[in-house]
Amino acid sequence: MSSARSHDDKPLGLTVHSMPTPEQVAGDLAQRTRGGRWKMLLVMLVCAAPVLASYTAYYFVRPEGRRNFGELIDPQRPLPALTGVALDGAPVQLQALRGQWLLMSVSGGACDATCTNHLYFQRQLREGLGKDKDRVDWVWLVTDDAPVAQALRPALQGATVIRVPPNALGQWLVAQPGQKLADHLYVVDPMGNWMMRFPPGISLENASRFKRDIERLLRASASWDTAGR
Repeated sequence: MSSARSHDDKPLGLTVHSMPTPEQVAGDLAQRTRGGRWKMLLVMLVCAAPVLASYTAYYFVRPEGRRNFGELIDPQRPLPALTGVALDGAPVQLQALRGQWLLMSVSGGACDATCTNHLYFQRQLREGLGKDKDRVDWVWLVTDDAPVAQALRPALQGATVIRVPPNALGQWLVAQPGQKLADHLYVVDPMGNWMMRFPPGISLENASRFKRDIERLLRASASWDTAGR
């Protein structure tokens, strides 16, 4: 029988490994956690890079002689957690407007001459952006309970009209010294930050300067901002 046994048969060898200690397990878990956090941070930086680059280009890398017509807001102010009311009575969260560039005006519902002028130029400025107009919404924030005239409503097609509490709005938007909120047009970026305020008195003579600032913003954000929410 022993002669029939194959010379390749060898007894099974067993190697005994010691169990890791609790300290070693905890150390491994901590190392993996740190590694995962660094990877997540790297992914976030890669995703944010186009946004940071476009804002850096707009704010800091400016050709000599360039002058903004609008006033840049620093630090930017995010949309507040404020609930308004649409013209049809439906509640609207102001933060739900994020995802588009917003060209915004403010006034009472009676809409005086300054208000109607703003609404006209908001619509015209947006239409004048051509293929980029779908990246911009024009918004009218109504600060009282005065009814909006029926004669004005056809001109508001395509606008976002929201009644908001004036005191809460005043904690977010701020006018230039000596001016009222209703004297300005405001720009909010797609991330929901109020970032520009235009001077009072938009007219046919200076409308091109308003439009130029908006076009610069759209060019600077073209790599990461797309039309629609």
